[in-house]
Amino acid sequence: MRIINKIGNEQLLEREKTLFLCSKHTPYEIYPIIFDWVENLYETDCVMCFKTTEMEFEVMTSLLVHKVPTILVVMKRFTDVYNLQIEMALKEGRMLILVLERDEPRGAGQTPRLRNEFVVNMADKIVCGYVNSNGSVFSLLAGRKNVELLLNRDARMAAEELDKKNSRWTVGEDKTLLRMFYEDLGVHEIHKRLRRSYLSIKNRISSITLPEQLLKGREFEDFVLLELLGIGSKGNTMKLLEWRGDKSIAGVFPESNSYPDFVISLDHRKKVALECKWRKKLPTSLKKDVFFPERIELFKSYSDDTSISIWFIIGVGGEPSSPELLYLVPLSAVDYILSKKQSITEFLCNDSLTIDDFVIKYTYRYDEESGNYVKEPLEHNLRKS
Repeated sequence: MRIINKIGNEQLLEREKTLFLCSKHTPYEIYPIIFDWVENLYETDCVMCFKTTEMEFEVMTSLLVHKVPTILVVMKRFTDVYNLQIEMALKEGRMLILVLERDEPRGAGQTPRLRNEFVVNMADKIVCGYVNSNGSVFSLLAGRKNVELLLNRDARMAAEELDKKNSRWTVGEDKTLLRMFYEDLGVHEIHKRLRRSYLSIKNRISSITLPEQLLKGREFEDFVLLELLGIGSKGNTMKLLEWRGDKSIAGVFPESNSYPDFVISLDHRKKVALECKWRKKLPTSLKKDVFFPERIELFKSYSDDTSISIWFIIGVGGEPSSPELLYLVPLSAVDYILSKKQSITEFLCNDSLTIDDFVIKYTYRYDEESGNYVKEPLEHNLRKS
């Protein structure tokens, strides 16, 4: 792991640095403890953080609002260019964004783990908001002496999280929430202003803004284009030709919504179409949650009509902007996966893709003697076809 870009005030690296870490799925009852820690920080402090989990993102936002010098660590490129609080912090010289990249893109080890180890070794102190004993953060910090667990503090918990109003939201509250939400002030500032519980605020944001699942889908698409494929980066010959949005009104939507998300050009001649899916965990039934039969049939027709091969890019775990696992599955293999003749784990891929990854390396032949499908190498190179 190495630093490939520094955006902002590099002098922050010379300060004593506190790294904030938090496991996924932080209980809402713990929010007051974590934000109480943020409220008691000073402008002389310097905090390092990620924004890969919901809690880490909210803490980063609260740090910026409270003008605490902040070092944000991201992988491969910085994409949150429209965040008002980040923009203001960079202009005022109280923020540094470190962009990391793996030394060996196809080396052993999952990227989140390698990233966390690299940043932990940069920190003078580590503060944990919530640590799942079965999660990766717990094992990463085992045996370290410079770690503080906020849950060990004598803090107010569930009683403070109760929504004492327990009433419907007024128009005025909705207006305030939306204004603060679009100013990127974060859930904690909204909580202080409206005195609503964190859970109530998150639910209200979900109900009056774009659906969370749609936002996560778009976030994963951004990750695929910018980080996984590196579209637009120097020296990359892949180009984005089509990007379809899920637009609809009153249940009416264009036929193109049924087509794959992207069409990209690999080398100015050969095209492939990509369908992107992100899930918190690998579904028990891929047929019901990823490879919908009706959609697969439409994709097959689309591929036959256009002579464009279709691939599924599936992110699992982590966050849409930083999934823990990635699978690259050609449409031609879906039937074999659904019929249990092949495991999806065979299609596990790395955290970056090149033209060579879209080369179909094998095919299947039905062997009448054994009654089984036989996997055979396929001499087929997209660059030559």
